[in-house]
Amino acid sequence: MPFFSAAIGSVSGIASLSHLFTTDNSSQSHHSSFSALTNPPLNFPNLCRNSSIKRPPFYTAKVSFSGDTVKTESVEQAAVSAAGVVEDSSASPDAIRQARISADWKAARDYNAGGLIYEGKIEGFNSGGLLVRFYSLVGFLPFPQLGPNHSCKEPHKSIQEIAQALTGSIISMKVIQADEENRKLILSEKEAVWSKFSQQINVGDIFEARVGSVEDYGAFVHLRFPDGCYHLTGLVHVSEVSWDLVKDVRDILDEGDEVRVKVIKIDREKSRITLSIKQLEEDPLLETLEKVIPQDGGPDSLSTSNNYNIEPLPGLEAIFVELLQEDGINDVRITRQGFEKRVDSQDLQLWLSNAPVIGKQFTLLARAGRQVQEIQLTTSLDQEGIKKALQRVLERVP
Repeated sequence: MPFFSAAIGSVSGIASLSHLFTTDNSSQSHHSSFSALTNPPLNFPNLCRNSSIKRPPFYTAKVSFSGDTVKTESVEQAAVSAAGVVEDSSASPDAIRQARISADWKAARDYNAGGLIYEGKIEGFNSGGLLVRFYSLVGFLPFPQLGPNHSCKEPHKSIQEIAQALTGSIISMKVIQADEENRKLILSEKEAVWSKFSQQINVGDIFEARVGSVEDYGAFVHLRFPDGCYHLTGLVHVSEVSWDLVKDVRDILDEGDEVRVKVIKIDREKSRITLSIKQLEEDPLLETLEKVIPQDGGPDSLSTSNNYNIEPLPGLEAIFVELLQEDGINDVRITRQGFEKRVDSQDLQLWLSNAPVIGKQFTLLARAGRQVQEIQLTTSLDQEGIKKALQRVLERVP
């Protein structure tokens, strides 16, 4: 499978959105300036100041689009309505401030509904995330919503150090919640990055990647793109880590490990990528007796003696009993055996044939020491069903 390669493109554009005033202190970047504004961290008041200084009523912002077209007429209408209040010389300062706030909340809702990507300035941070200037409002970008590239570029930095370094910079993000009533404006860099890069990956692509967090159910892995940046994150489920039985993912993978992964599923609606490490290796269970022992008449040749005279390998009879308890398996018998001269397996091993079920017949291989036995199943299951049945049996047999 060839390595993934694609040209990194851009889907950005320019549009005008409503903005009536900038605040007098909008250039402040130190997080202490916002300590009183973010307690609790998800309830954010608007940073607005009344001023006698005349300011321009509109602000032109750079906007990116995640779709082919995005309608901004409603945003502009909100701005026009707010501008009308400004032009009204009889309007009170409170009316002007409320018009500005309403227009900016309307813009936030339209960013959310339309999938617009906002280029936002990081003005500070607290223990939970970044504080982002959204016109006259301050939004919140939780640390888990940051793209993976920041931590991958500087893996030895703490999240607080990364946040400090980002303060004052401008990054792409999406509005994922705009709740004016509860004054919650939540943003996500991950969602913006997904819009930009998810169309450049396909099932079957292979990536160099770095392990992020490791959980009981699998590991989250950051994919490195041709530009050298880690733009997207996928999950390697515990069942896709290794062909061997993995009881604890942490026995195999650690945070920061460099791995190669294969994309095996993409859920574009839920922004999820499923990855596999083991599928880049040949399944050791998919073997045939002819592959293990060549039919060349040599010392390792096959024995085709009467199967009734073949004594099952130690531990195999118990497995046969359990296999017959599985739905869809009707008969189990040894058909052939062979002896290897060069390989000595210490424990009993069971392999699946790489041939499909034919006429309800399927082949297993059992191996112990230098002895290999071919086992024929009569079954209504397919290859995957047989594999699952065998895994259940091996969990029951000591």
